[in-house]
Amino acid sequence: MPQLFGRNVPRRDAAALSGALSQFGGVRLMTLGDGVERGIRLLEFRTATGLRFTVLVDRAMDIAEVEHKGRAVGWHSQAGFRNPALHEYEGEDGFAFARSFSGFLVTCGLDHILGPQTVSAENYNYPGRSTIRHSLHGRIGTVPARLTGYGERWEGDRCILWAEGVVQQAAVFGENLHLIRRIEADLDGDEIRLTDSVVNAGFVATPHMFFYHVNVGHPVLDEGARYLAPINEVLWAAHAGARYRAQGVGYARIPAPRPDFAEQVWQHELAPDQKGEVPVAVVNDRIGFGIEVVTRKDQLPCLYEWQHFQQGAYALGIEPSTHHVLGNLAARERGEMIWLGPQDERRYDATFRVLDGAVAIAAAEARIAAIARQPDDPYPEPTGRFPPLSGRPQPNRT
Repeated sequence: MPQLFGRNVPRRDAAALSGALSQFGGVRLMTLGDGVERGIRLLEFRTATGLRFTVLVDRAMDIAEVEHKGRAVGWHSQAGFRNPALHEYEGEDGFAFARSFSGFLVTCGLDHILGPQTVSAENYNYPGRSTIRHSLHGRIGTVPARLTGYGERWEGDRCILWAEGVVQQAAVFGENLHLIRRIEADLDGDEIRLTDSVVNAGFVATPHMFFYHVNVGHPVLDEGARYLAPINEVLWAAHAGARYRAQGVGYARIPAPRPDFAEQVWQHELAPDQKGEVPVAVVNDRIGFGIEVVTRKDQLPCLYEWQHFQQGAYALGIEPSTHHVLGNLAARERGEMIWLGPQDERRYDATFRVLDGAVAIAAAEARIAAIARQPDDPYPEPTGRFPPLSGRPQPNRT
């Protein structure tokens, strides 16, 4: 039963204590009305513990704001939560993504992630188009969802806040991929649960790539905050690792915002726990506040760490992914592309857990350290070894 304000409150008592459940928490639908956000439908979730987060229905049901007891967790960029009608996917040589990039969760995919690339379109059997030009991180994050339901559901004396929707990425002579997303939080909980299914609703084999761009901002992110992960091996560092030492920023400690910071990206090989789960956290010991992201190794085997410590755009990204940072073409060449046949489906589960206080931070750190001890060296030398991603049958090309 819910723990409300220090005591157990069964469903009947919760009803007796108020005229409506919305006094304690709930889910409501609204529409934003000004600036670049104008016209976006948004779901606001509130729990009785002080967790509040918003879901951008018209931006792939991604999570925009996350805060706990008035303290922000997620990152807001200068681009804002831009209405997708303003987005130009092919613009700026494939980098227009940056004009719509903001929020705690930005979903990347469904048939492409990472940098702009041109790939074969022969799988779609359309003579008029031999290639497809993909932009940074794919299309899905600016596609509106069809909202199929939301509200509060009681299971006995447990109250679950929920929302569901379908995001369709489709084209004639192209892909027909559906992202079916469910978001849940307990009325008395400090975590967000995400369940995604990606379905090929078409009838030709279709490539699939996917990752969660989870963006953490101030005050979780601050000078001295720590990145915690069960790192077995550091595989890769972008832009040559020597620059990282020159900037004085390793993978594990967060600096104050810098006026001239150039982004850094790592790929870590992470170990799962006995249940197959991979926890990663960013914690601020000074204020006793943090966020833990938990995904499954068998669903998202790769993990990037994005460091963007520039003044005015201060963020760190936790990025569990289906593929290595090598990109779309390399995934095809290595036989690691995921090909979804007609009606094939892939599932992804993620939990975003607020760490409120030193005890919660210590428990998360102990969980992570029990799986694998991360490197003491803040600048571990990348090995350049990308483990094969097996179990992904490739289509026959005759």
